Amino acid sequence: MTANIAEGYGRFHFKENIQFCRIPRGSAYELIDHLISCQDERYLAKEEVEALHRELLTFVRLLNGYIRSIGASKRTDDSQ
Repeated sequence: MTANIAEGYGRFHFKENIQFCRIPRGSAYELIDHLISCQDERYLAKEEVEALHRELLTFVRLLNGYIRSIGASKRTDDSQ
């Protein structure tokens, strides 16, 4: 996930940066689905899944904030 964010940061256009950030966001939700499957199959305890789920949602919130800031920076650049 972090490699996509780093690659997006290295892009010169804000839209590319945002797109590369959307990939790990989707992967985070995919991982949440895997956690649910692990709980259903009893590979992980409910408490473990809940803790990891909270961590992933924190990651998604931070990433969404970063994506918003990229968009805000773009709007600021356009108005100058």
